[in-house]
Amino acid sequence: MNEITINLPNVVMPICSEVKMLKGQKALVTGANSGIGKGVVLELAKAGADVVINYRGGEQAALELVEQVKKCGVNVFAFQADVSNENEVKAMFEKTFKEFGTIDILVNNAGLQKDAPIDEMTLEQWNTVINVNLTGQFLCAREAVKEFKRRGVIADISCSAGKIIHISSVHEVIPWAGHVNYAASKGGVMLMMKSIAQEVAPFRIRVNSISPGAIRTPINTSAWETKEAYDDLMKLIPYKRIGEVDDIGRAAAWLASDYADYINGTSIYIDGGMTLYPGFATGG
Repeated sequence: MNEITINLPNVVMPICSEVKMLKGQKALVTGANSGIGKGVVLELAKAGADVVINYRGGEQAALELVEQVKKCGVNVFAFQADVSNENEVKAMFEKTFKEFGTIDILVNNAGLQKDAPIDEMTLEQWNTVINVNLTGQFLCAREAVKEFKRRGVIADISCSAGKIIHISSVHEVIPWAGHVNYAASKGGVMLMMKSIAQEVAPFRIRVNSISPGAIRTPINTSAWETKEAYDDLMKLIPYKRIGEVDDIGRAAAWLASDYADYINGTSIYIDGGMTLYPGFATGG
């Protein structure tokens, strides 16, 4: 096979289907035993990265994913930790360094919903969502940045010292009645991502977000499991299909690679056009 090469700072990569664009890199994915996190893990592993599968509950699913990832020929282990707990996050990174030596990629995916009308929302519902969705991403990003700055760029591995991918949501920009805590957490993720990106860019650390729209996952089964629900959902999606976890996983693998080296401080919306405000297609 003839090879075409792209010259990037400190790296030459062949373009072909056999390329393991993340070979030699070490990745940690939070909330990774199901849904979007699982999809990201599989695509990172296919691209050659060794992977840490973080989970809070669902140990059996995490262990099954470990066995699936091993078939990609990479190193992998699962680690149980609540990302909103500072001590557990530190322990997770310490285990990662012990097993893999370092970390090159962090995918901040862990998140949850606790929905209620604003006048019925409890402080516990508010705090739980903010603590996991926003504070958890901060704690993991902080530990990753420490290691990226300590180690610096290793040109044979990547032309970046490290990559952080925050999994946000279209609701970082689209208001969502009845989900005030969730929307607030994702809006916070957006500006946290941009602020971290601005701060650490001089160290050749890249920080971006992937902001999914409607993706077929267990967390939103009610939105797509029946024809009526699916048809109603399509009113919000100009492209007229629901997203799949592979849509997010493939984007994450590419964004973590040197092919995306000049992308920093950006939210990539993977939403079939949901952020195009489809209600204005025939109005306004």
